[in-house]
Amino acid sequence: MSEVKEIESAEEISVFEEISRLGHEQVMFCHDEPTGLKAIIGIHNTVLGPSLGGTRIWNYASEEEALRDVLRLSRGMTFKNAISGLNLGGGKAVIIGDAAKIKSEALLRRFGRFVDDLGGKYITAEDVNMKTSDIEYVAMSTEHVTGLPEVMGGGGDPSPVTAYGTYMGMKAAAKKVYGSDNLENKKITVQGVGQVGTYLVERLRKEGAEVFISDISDSKLQKVAEEFGAKVVSQEDIYDMDVDIYAPCALGATLNDDTISRLKCKVVAGAANNQLADEQIHGRMLIERGITYAPDFLINAGGVMNCYAEYQGGYKREKVYQKAETIYNITLDILNKAEKEDITTQEAALKLALKRITDMGNVKLAY
Repeated sequence: MSEVKEIESAEEISVFEEISRLGHEQVMFCHDEPTGLKAIIGIHNTVLGPSLGGTRIWNYASEEEALRDVLRLSRGMTFKNAISGLNLGGGKAVIIGDAAKIKSEALLRRFGRFVDDLGGKYITAEDVNMKTSDIEYVAMSTEHVTGLPEVMGGGGDPSPVTAYGTYMGMKAAAKKVYGSDNLENKKITVQGVGQVGTYLVERLRKEGAEVFISDISDSKLQKVAEEFGAKVVSQEDIYDMDVDIYAPCALGATLNDDTISRLKCKVVAGAANNQLADEQIHGRMLIERGITYAPDFLINAGGVMNCYAEYQGGYKREKVYQKAETIYNITLDILNKAEKEDITTQEAALKLALKRITDMGNVKLAY
């Protein structure tokens, strides 16, 4: 019996050390044997309001990897919501498993009950491998959900707005580096052509950019290439392309020791979360390589803007797009601030986000 207690204690210390290091308020582990549900909900900070962030389903290599992902993602949501001027805190959820095998009405409705148990402290939405139709099932068990279809009074799929905000941030970075935000004839690599990546490719091609795409799914690549005239490259070769802009739109940590040394672009601006494997080391490495980085949690905030508009009620998509346009000027401000203060763009964006959280924390209590 004592041996069991020692093992449990060691695991508990490991989890709490990680939660403490990243500054989380609460982490909820969800398990339901009948549906096969294994999920983790991370609530990072609720100073500005209830935490809001999507739920992703992913076949993680381990439970530890899933925990690390939800902690990093929920932390990123805190800064994303803060820098966007939204009255929301940061949260995120992950469901562990192969979406093609585990996703079902029963599992999603059971997950919704766990969300509901938090009493509104966490509001969920779509993310990787979660569609609007899946959110409908979650909404059968809780009202603390966004991303419902427009016919149900919701904001629908937030992916087009996420792509639009990313596009605005990319144009701002191009303005800073190339002197013009016109992307016509610019060579751009888009890594990942899921929903957001596909909408981004569409916008870039309409503006006349030459777009190269990669993805783990050959069928997605073929579809996007045929529909928009993009050129397919391998997942490995995308880092070695001689292009103007690299847009990571898949999973995180693609900017690391190996890849940064291979990049030949002058701008990194994409929709993926947590693109820097290490914020300090790799943010500085990009500067040393002469590469301008548009912070991911800033330029991919269009989706959460869409969810927040739905959460407030009286949803109007044109107003959401107007809000997403503000990403352009904020990005320019951050790039100029980083240059003036000789800090990384990630540091500049974090300083702005943290200042708002601190200022508001002085006048209100956590949600």
